[in-house]
Amino acid sequence: MIQDNPRLLAEIRNRFAHVDSCPFQGDRIFFENAGGALTLKSVVETSGFYAAIPDNPGRINPAGQCTQDVINKAKADLAVFMNATSGQFFAGESGTELLFRMIRTACLSAPKGAKLIGSSIEHPASRSAARRWAGIADLEYVNVPHDNATGLVTAADYSALMTPDVAVATILHASPVTGMGMDVAAISAAIREVSPDCLIIVDGIQHAAHGQLDLDAYNVDGYAISPYKVFSRHGYGIAWISDKLSALPHDMLIDAPATGWEFGTRDTGSYATLSDVVAYFGWLGGEVSEETDQRRRIEAAGRAIHAYETHLSNAMINGTGNLRGLRDLENVTILGGADNPAREGLVSIVVDRMSSEEVVSALNAQGIRTHTRKADHYSGNVLSPLGMTDCIRISLCHYNTEREVAKLLATLPEITKERGAQGATGSLASA
Repeated sequence: MIQDNPRLLAEIRNRFAHVDSCPFQGDRIFFENAGGALTLKSVVETSGFYAAIPDNPGRINPAGQCTQDVINKAKADLAVFMNATSGQFFAGESGTELLFRMIRTACLSAPKGAKLIGSSIEHPASRSAARRWAGIADLEYVNVPHDNATGLVTAADYSALMTPDVAVATILHASPVTGMGMDVAAISAAIREVSPDCLIIVDGIQHAAHGQLDLDAYNVDGYAISPYKVFSRHGYGIAWISDKLSALPHDMLIDAPATGWEFGTRDTGSYATLSDVVAYFGWLGGEVSEETDQRRRIEAAGRAIHAYETHLSNAMINGTGNLRGLRDLENVTILGGADNPAREGLVSIVVDRMSSEEVVSALNAQGIRTHTRKADHYSGNVLSPLGMTDCIRISLCHYNTEREVAKLLATLPEITKERGAQGATGSLASA
């Protein structure tokens, strides 16, 4: 696996741009992956190449035909990457915009007086869309409360509030605040057990970089990702929709193909970079397994990524070498608890008697990039019930190293020691 193979880890890191330095700051450790992962060098090269092509995809000339082939290949690659044997992929402005479009279409197609079910753990991308369009479409919004202590919502939580008149459902795959992953397949099954025809839309934006995607297993109707969080670049989102959702009335040009969901000329470069991402997962899967089939290699890569990121998270929480872990720092509280198997490469903390902004700024001055999450319209649904105004998000990816974790663990106590070893102010214990 990755943690036992220094050569492989070095090769992984060499494939990413700015892995250990920032062109604006200099040397730094990048623990801000949930805000946007590092970019593959191949993605940078591909983007530059296609940015210079003037031709529209699909035109009857060599450039138009070749760029359309690139787009078609990227969609086929995505189908392998996300294991989708039906439905379609398309690009939009962002993952958030695509969630709004899918949820809007589902709500406007639902019977008046039906219900939409979603959970309080969701990112506002899906939650805001669901609340807005449920109101416009005269649907009752049903809120499934998440567990504050674990940062999770489960299939049983959905089941407790499910009724046959639920026509639309939203699910968060992983939280960008706590880092906890939900069991999408189990939640989907619980929904369909009561309402088999329910349209189910999933926010996969935070989850996508941290392990396998398996749309066939989820049995849902919509799934959105943001490529800049999966080693590609900013400026667009990708959605997958089922054949059922594809065929529903939706925004489209008059007399356009009935199942078309894309607007305007496609950016060939954005699609082409997704093929780079899929190729990277295939390469990594070949390094950690003897598989030759591309899908099986991708699955092997996902398992290796999850295992290594769990290793790094455990080192951060429990300590490494002679350095104490976060759980052993008296003035630190870990959101979701220290021993939470649902964690996906992200540890959020609060430090007693210090604002999170103060800690993040001090860490940044030491070349350690983290991020503050505030109890605002983005994260208040998670932080406010815990009595927290903010938290420090430390987000990992599989190109990070245990040495980088050690630097964090050595630096954080120095930053916080002058504030005293008081008990944590949050409502969770650190262990």
